[in-house]
Amino acid sequence: MDSSLISAFAALIEASIGGLTSVLASWSLHQRQVRVQWVGQEANRRRELYKEFIEDASKCYVDALQHDTGDVPALVALYASINRMRVLSSPSVTASADKVGKKILDTYLEPDKSFPELRELVRGGSFDLLREFSEACREEFAALRTSVR
Repeated sequence: MDSSLISAFAALIEASIGGLTSVLASWSLHQRQVRVQWVGQEANRRRELYKEFIEDASKCYVDALQHDTGDVPALVALYASINRMRVLSSPSVTASADKVGKKILDTYLEPDKSFPELRELVRGGSFDLLREFSEACREEFAALRTSVR
């Protein structure tokens, strides 16, 4: 075989490998960028849902502490948020949200609380209905961040 033919063939293989490496690197970088963008959008969607849930649950809980009849439209909105979480969120977030909803419903069945009783609930730490939910959300966001790395 002619040495010039071998040199040309080697150069062709080298160029092909270099081109393939470049294409694979570009594809890999693009896939990572798409993943980072998707995770960012997913985190924003969940942040908005959790914010809405926290606001609705807080209002419902205060209403439940002060009244013995439920605000049905507010409860429907709360349970709609919980069901949206079933689609988007981790099982721990959904389970925490379910507990919040059940606690609010149970609170409507309890006697109304006076202001001094509310103060005692706050001092005793039992007023913070959303702590477990908030912690589950924080853990979920941490898991999302690490999934990008």
